[in-house]
Amino acid sequence: MTRYKVILEYDGTNLIGWQENRQGPSVQSLLKDALERFCGVRPDVVGAGRTDAGVHALEMCAHFDLDNEYDPSTVMRAMNFYLKKSPVCVLNCEIVNQKFNARFSCVNRHYMYVVLNRAAAPVLDKNRVWWVPKKLNIKKMRDAAKLLIGLHDFTSFRASQCQAKSPIKTLDSCRIDKKGDYVVFDFSARSFLHHQVRNMVGTLVEIGLGVPHDINKIFAARNRASAGATAPAAGLYFIRADYATDD
Repeated sequence: MTRYKVILEYDGTNLIGWQENRQGPSVQSLLKDALERFCGVRPDVVGAGRTDAGVHALEMCAHFDLDNEYDPSTVMRAMNFYLKKSPVCVLNCEIVNQKFNARFSCVNRHYMYVVLNRAAAPVLDKNRVWWVPKKLNIKKMRDAAKLLIGLHDFTSFRASQCQAKSPIKTLDSCRIDKKGDYVVFDFSARSFLHHQVRNMVGTLVEIGLGVPHDINKIFAARNRASAGATAPAAGLYFIRADYATDD
């Protein structure tokens, strides 16, 4: 049995998310399909994160096991051949130790959220940004974002269907950069609750639009209704996963 680690890029616009189910094409199902066509087996594919429908990835890490050992470049070329009509591609492939797990070996995850803040709606960036036509107050958003960093009970920022055992998480960083008409949010943490990033962005954007949210009061409320709306999936990107070691 040989374990392979792959780095993936995908456009989640027309996908139901990472997880395979019967509702439509997912990242996981497309990868399994490609591997089955390549080597005749349909292995489980484990990702560093389980992105939702419409969410994109620049460097998603995943692993899978195959009975036979192939040259990683052969696996990569074969997967991309069978994925060529899909919105998923393999950027890198390597053989790793059986102890490596794309999900559980991960020590940090990085997400980016992109807001297009201009009067005109996006054309080239359609389905890849959240269009907010009214001007945002970046300073207010940055001041509020600082309060999100650290160890907190993120109950008010988790989805009702979140299956995490605890709402306690540590947010390592939350940066907001203005790049022309784009407002880019960067988040880093070991792990996130379901919809946590989108709910934090939705709250920060509302603050930027003048809604008087108080982050400390939102934390204290431990109630999803106390925070802002959930930002659309289209603007969210899984950037990368960090690993201390691959063995």
